Amino acid sequence: MIILGIDPGTATTGFGVLKKQKDGLEVIDYGCINTTPDMCDADRLKIIYDQLNKIIKLHQPEVLAVERLFFFKNLKTVMPVSQAKGIVLLTAAKKKIPVYEYTPLQMKMAIAGYGRAEKKQVQKMIQVQLNLEEKPKNKDKRKDDATDALGIAMCYALDTRNIKTI
Repeated sequence: MIILGIDPGTATTGFGVLKKQKDGLEVIDYGCINTTPDMCDADRLKIIYDQLNKIIKLHQPEVLAVERLFFFKNLKTVMPVSQAKGIVLLTAAKKKIPVYEYTPLQMKMAIAGYGRAEKKQVQKMIQVQLNLEEKPKNKDKRKDDATDALGIAMCYALDTRNIKTI
């Protein structure tokens, strides 16, 4: 089974593609869809839509796991992230790919066994559990969207319930 994990954002949308097999998980691909702040919102969302379609066409995922937005400290970012998530949901619906949502707390629990685990601990667990030589990096090394997307995909792979939420 091919799982596409998404960490939505307007500036950076992380993606991670995993193959779930009987003997474990294999990383197929990961990275980020990046846009620039000088672009209008519509152009940024179109880039996300177009790139996501290319990723789906290339990897043919059977399911899509996306981070559920449940709390934001910065109200300026909640709308753009919600818009990007809307593009992800639209793309999945048009391709008839089932969508599953996981909160950051659920992801931390699935990956590290503790819902309040620190980000660095979760990232290290993702690296170890997926047998990666190093933590997946974005071009902007301060951001961890690709790692988070792999974590969201792992969350689906490790969730024995796999309850569809959308």
